[in-house]
Amino acid sequence: MNFDFHNPYPSTRTPLFARNVVSTSHPLAAQAGLKMLASGGNAVDAAIAAAAAMTIVEPVSNGLGSDAFCILWDGKALHGLNASGRAPASWTADYFKAKYSTNASNPPKRGMDSVTVPGAVASWVALSERFGKLPFADLMAPAIEIAERGFLVSPVVQDKWAAATPELAGLPGFSDAFLPWGRAPKIGELFQFKSAARGLRAIADSKGQAYYGGEIAHAIEQFSSRHGGTLKASDFAAYQPEWVTPLAKNYRGYMLHEIPPNGQGIAALIALGILDQFDVAGLTVDGVDSQHLQIEAMKLAFADVYKFVAEPSSMAVTPEQMLDDAYLASRAKLIDMKRAQDFGAGNPVKGGTIYL
Repeated sequence: MNFDFHNPYPSTRTPLFARNVVSTSHPLAAQAGLKMLASGGNAVDAAIAAAAAMTIVEPVSNGLGSDAFCILWDGKALHGLNASGRAPASWTADYFKAKYSTNASNPPKRGMDSVTVPGAVASWVALSERFGKLPFADLMAPAIEIAERGFLVSPVVQDKWAAATPELAGLPGFSDAFLPWGRAPKIGELFQFKSAARGLRAIADSKGQAYYGGEIAHAIEQFSSRHGGTLKASDFAAYQPEWVTPLAKNYRGYMLHEIPPNGQGIAALIALGILDQFDVAGLTVDGVDSQHLQIEAMKLAFADVYKFVAEPSSMAVTPEQMLDDAYLASRAKLIDMKRAQDFGAGNPVKGGTIYL
């Protein structure tokens, strides 16, 4: 009998919780978070430990080179943290014009000219310093242990790993790190990530300084230089995550929040503002009209996001203008319930103020 690892058998379970819960897409990452709670840590400690573990157990979706966004309620106030990637200092319009000429406005998807300064590690440090209870090194310990001992590759992770391999295998360093057998690991195969364990240990011991001002930053600069990039240790040293005020949008009595641009979370608030103009409750759940309406609302939202969202200081309109009720009502009128459309961006009313 062959067991189907993809488990196509439906089941229903009703979870009951006491005080604490950690939810991730991988059980080892959830266990990392629970260890922090059991050790006297708080939700921030648990989230950081789980995030660090995810860079090991799901490298197809996470990594020490990731960005990060966080919305956090401390019991009194809502806080936002934008730890998105920042462009290297050398990335100017002239740089891309000289290197890519006619394709300057469409930079490469892969290679060093697609790599920004990662923010995930900086976000862990910032969150730990401001809200955490446990020592930072303790938060990295579960991820380090998993990386050293190895983990069994799950079906979903293996599927993404194998799918990405043909495109990425030729990139410098990829095969050494992720294809130790010359191929993607198989389902249930033990994968050890000892190089990542060394990096995490350096990050743990230095509270992130090794990443942004030490050996890891300098190693990345050397790698970048060898492979046609301009990312430098000085770019890492200059990096700082940004504490921001989350955006807010009322949807049918519920106040929803997102990180403001340069992130694209505002798209969800735009779409909900458009849906607020319709009798959504009167539609059959997951019915044709319901799904069509939601898809068209998201298309309208992303049309505006792709045109207007940028670094806040460079945006032609403010997030508040993009979320204006009257403007979203006018956008909602463009939806035709009988056909799908290819929407262009709108024209939010421009004011005379700036957004910081």
